[in-house]
Amino acid sequence: MTDVTKEQVLETLKTVRGPDLEHDIVALGMVSDVFISDGKVYFSITVPAERANELEPMRLAAERVIKEIPGVKGALVTLTADKKAAAAAPAARPAPSPPHGHPDHDHRHHAHAPQQQQPRTGKIGVPGIGAIIAVASGKGGVGKSTTAVNLALGLLANGLRVGILDADIYGPSMPRLLKISGRPTQIDGRIINPMENYGLKVMSMGFLVDEETAMIWRGPMVQSALMQMLREVAWGELDVLVVDMPPGTGDAQLTMAQQVPLAGAVIVSTPQDLALIDARKGLNMFRKVEVPVLGIVENMSYFIAPDTGTRYDIFGHGGARREAERIGVPFLGEVPLTMNIRETSDAGTPLVASDPNGIVAGIYRGIAAKVWDQLGGQTQRPAPAIVFE
Repeated sequence: MTDVTKEQVLETLKTVRGPDLEHDIVALGMVSDVFISDGKVYFSITVPAERANELEPMRLAAERVIKEIPGVKGALVTLTADKKAAAAAPAARPAPSPPHGHPDHDHRHHAHAPQQQQPRTGKIGVPGIGAIIAVASGKGGVGKSTTAVNLALGLLANGLRVGILDADIYGPSMPRLLKISGRPTQIDGRIINPMENYGLKVMSMGFLVDEETAMIWRGPMVQSALMQMLREVAWGELDVLVVDMPPGTGDAQLTMAQQVPLAGAVIVSTPQDLALIDARKGLNMFRKVEVPVLGIVENMSYFIAPDTGTRYDIFGHGGARREAERIGVPFLGEVPLTMNIRETSDAGTPLVASDPNGIVAGIYRGIAAKVWDQLGGQTQRPAPAIVFE
């Protein structure tokens, strides 16, 4: 079997008509750089943001014809929006209402988020999800994923319907942190059922590829994978979807900020000044793209000796609180460095689930309550226009 080439892909895509119904999507310049890896084809189609719903059948048609090429094992195709799209397609007509989400018949929860309004910019929300929040950090090693998991479980413990999306394509950690193995099932060969544990609905690239697989992916490939995990998953009805972002300010963060109506971002930092400098990078990125910063969490804030209970500020103390006050964003709380957090994270039994009455679980629930209070004023805000040059 011969390898699939970019030329084959582009030639095949010439059979897909563009929005004007006269020219094909290749001739209209709507197809991004094509990336092929292990028989799977990745690319995006540039369209006006306000027509994304309307042009979904075009995306499906492109995905279908590529999957029919001999030797193609799969295709990840996403719609994207940038300035050149406006010239590639005719003027927008009003987009139809988004389809209904998959119903979730669990009515035991008592607090529900208002559904996000359709953003004026064409950023399309995910049907059934009230608010999408990002948990981010400026660098790795600050306990961001552990914080994201326990924040999600804290929101759940406070009576909300919660899901978590592992957006770290290169180093997915949710399968291990939540002790979930296996592959997700699909509906009609396309929509993915999320995995679940501790009452959380979960999606991660770690469920789709082996843990040892080296993820050497380029920008369009990351974007396609993220959008598929977000929009082609049967999340059902959720009050909050927590997105565990990869550290730093790369493709995944820009994709989420550009294409997803984020209700806000939580920044995780450690107390020392160096980590705070890195945290400011994440903070500044979200501010530049006008995503509200819901607050800062100081992780590994202090150490409690397991034998004596004595507190030690081994990383310094209060740096994140002072930074939050300085820049005028909420300080959400201090999480201590304890052996329990590390051990339960490694074992896939997060503290909020495994020791719900413990001191640290109470801290996470308090942080979750503050985040929810912040969301109360954010979920109805229209998303701003964002253009990346």
